[in-house]
Amino acid sequence: MSRHDVAPYPDTEGPEGPARPAAADGRPDALRLPPRARTVAFTMLCFAVCLAIAAQQWTTLQLGGFDLGIFDQGVRGYAHLGLPVSTLKSYHHEFPPGFSLLGDHFSPVIALMAPLYWLWDDPRSLLLGQALCFAAGVPLIRRIADRCFAGADPRTARRAADLAALAYGLGWPLLVASRGGFHEVAFAVPLTLLMLERGMARQYWASALAGLLLCCTKEDMGLAVGAYGLVLLLRARREPDPGRRRPAVRWGVGLLLGGPLAAAMAIAKLIPAMGGVPGYYWNYEALGEDGGSAVANVLADPTLLVSAFFDAPLKPLLLLWLFGTLFLLPLRSATVLLAVPLLAERVLSSNPNHWSIARHYDAFLWPILLVAALEVLGRHHDRVLTRRLGVAAAAVTVAVALPLGAANLFVPAYWQPKASEAALLRAAALVPDGASVEADNQAAPRLTARADVVLVDETPRGREYVLIRADKRSFPFRTDGEQAARIELLLAHGYRTVWSEDGVFLLHREGTEPVPGEHVPGPDSTPYEDKVPSDVGRNLFRG
Repeated sequence: MSRHDVAPYPDTEGPEGPARPAAADGRPDALRLPPRARTVAFTMLCFAVCLAIAAQQWTTLQLGGFDLGIFDQGVRGYAHLGLPVSTLKSYHHEFPPGFSLLGDHFSPVIALMAPLYWLWDDPRSLLLGQALCFAAGVPLIRRIADRCFAGADPRTARRAADLAALAYGLGWPLLVASRGGFHEVAFAVPLTLLMLERGMARQYWASALAGLLLCCTKEDMGLAVGAYGLVLLLRARREPDPGRRRPAVRWGVGLLLGGPLAAAMAIAKLIPAMGGVPGYYWNYEALGEDGGSAVANVLADPTLLVSAFFDAPLKPLLLLWLFGTLFLLPLRSATVLLAVPLLAERVLSSNPNHWSIARHYDAFLWPILLVAALEVLGRHHDRVLTRRLGVAAAAVTVAVALPLGAANLFVPAYWQPKASEAALLRAAALVPDGASVEADNQAAPRLTARADVVLVDETPRGREYVLIRADKRSFPFRTDGEQAARIELLLAHGYRTVWSEDGVFLLHREGTEPVPGEHVPGPDSTPYEDKVPSDVGRNLFRG
C-alpha cells in the first residue's frame, strides 16, 4: 500500500460530481455529449448488455431452479407479504417445513424486488431487477472517477470517467453474474459503490447507511463494511484538519466495530433463528471443524493459512487473474482492504465452486477493485505511464469480458435452446396450473409462477407430475443413468408417461402406491449440503 494513500477529495460538488476547472479554451465542444448525457448513455449500455445476457440464458433454458427458481419463490413470498419460503431449496436439502431463505443466507434486502412482482409476476422480473441494479452503479462509478481525477485537466478527467463506466458496465464480473441468473450480488454492487462514493464526499452518515444495507445483502458483507471503517481510520491519521479528521475517526470506528458485529449476529443468531443450521456452509476443514477451532489452529500454526492457500492450483490463479487484469493497480490503495475478507473466504475454502471466475462471486469484489484502481490512477494522473496503464486496464477488462459473457449475444444460434432444453420447455407447458411437480432443474423456473414445484433429485417426493430427462445429466444427479433408473422406478410404481420427446419424460401419478424411498421433509429432517462433482474446480473459466 502506498504511503500516499490519502485522497484529498473535494468538498464541493455539482449534480455531476465535484467541480473541476473549465476547459482551457473556454469553449464547449459541439461534438461532445454533456456529462449527464454521457452518464445516461453508459448506464443504458450496461443495463442493455446485462439484461440481454440474462434474457439469452432464460431463452435457452440455462437458468435453473438452483438458483433462479429459489429466489423467485422467495421474492414471491415477500410480494405476498410473507416470508421467503422456497420448496426448491427446502425439499432438496431436507430443511423442515416452512424453512425461510433467511435461514440460508441473511439477505432481507432482496425483499426490495417484491414490487416488481406486483407489476409482473414472473421470474424474469428478477433478471430485469438485477440489470437495473448493476446499471445503477454507472453514475456512482463516474462520480467516483470525477473525485479521483478532480485535480486533472478536464480532458483527462472526462476520459477517466468514460473508461471507468465502460470497464465497470462491460467488465467480466457483471457479465458473468448476469449469465448466472439472479443473486444477492445485484444489491451488493451498487451499495458498495454508494458506500465508497459517499465516504469520498465525507457524507459519512450516508456511507454508513449504505453499509447497513450492505450488511442486509449477505451475512458476510459486514466484514467488508468493517474493513472500510479501517480504511477511514487509516486515512484520517493523515488528515491535517481536525474538523475533518474527527468525524472520519468516529464513523470509522463505528463501521470497524459495527460491520463485523452485524456479520457475527447474522451468522450466530439471526440465521439459526430463521431455521438455519449453524456451520451449514463451513467449508474450511483444512483449518478446523468450525470457526472457533479454526482460529485456535491458525494461532497455533499460522502456516495452515499458507497450505490452505496452495492446496489447489486454481486458488493462486484466481488472485492472479483478479489483480493481473487490472495490472496490480488496486494493491496500491487502502480500499483493497475491503476485498480481503471476501477473498479469504474463497481462497481458503475447500469448496471448488468458490475458485473459478465463472460464477457471480467476482461481482462482490468488482466495485472494490475498480475503485481502488481509480484512486491509484487519480493520484498519479499527471504521469504518462499511469494514463497508459489506466487505458490498458480498461481495454483488457472489456476484452476478456467478451468471450466470458457478451460474444454469444451476436450469434443467432446461441439464442435457440438445444433439443433437450426445447423438449423441457414443451413438457413444462403441459403441466396444469396449480399442480404439484418434481421438475428438472432447468425447467423449474418455468413452473414456479403457476405450480407447486420441488426439484427432482435423488429422493422421490410422490408429486402429481415428474418432469425429468433420461439421457442428459441434470443437477443434482451424478449421472444420467441415475435419472433413467428413476424413470423406471416411477413407471413401476404408479406413474405413467403422458409425454416423451428428445429424452425428456413427463410422468403423471395414477395411483396411490408408494414409491420405494419416497420421502417428504418433516420437522425432524436433517439438512445436508450437496457433494461437489469431481469435475468442478479444475478450470478457472468453468463453474
